[in-house]
Amino acid sequence: MRRTPVYYYSSTSGLVRAFAERLDRPVHNLAEWEHRRSEVDGPWVLLTPSYKTGNESNDTIPEAVRRFLRSERNRRLLVGVMGSGNRNFGTYYQKAAREIAQRSGRPVLFEFELAGTPWDVEECERILTDLDAALDARHAAQAG
Repeated sequence: MRRTPVYYYSSTSGLVRAFAERLDRPVHNLAEWEHRRSEVDGPWVLLTPSYKTGNESNDTIPEAVRRFLRSERNRRLLVGVMGSGNRNFGTYYQKAAREIAQRSGRPVLFEFELAGTPWDVEECERILTDLDAALDARHAAQAG
């Protein structure tokens, strides 16, 4: 069964990277040029932080994520969004993941705070494993 890859953006704090690297699947950091400029080869999941502390002139979606989503192929093969946030951001908590999900018509699969807890990693991996099985069944049905 194919392990759905996670493309993520992590700032210099490394909180999102720390979470992504604990998942049992391929992960690709959109902060790295070669990943940000690539196109996916199948269904994938986006993991994005939200950055906003109440300043309306600041955008919550990281620019690297915006650039990756400029590819029509990447947008079309996106199957879900996950978010990392900081509850101190108030109404902007998880804003980037929720906005991308709303715009793309894809579901928010999981949300966690900062680098997540061990439970968050386990729960997220369970959700992603279920997604892998559903995508595998869909592919088999289309092939059959």
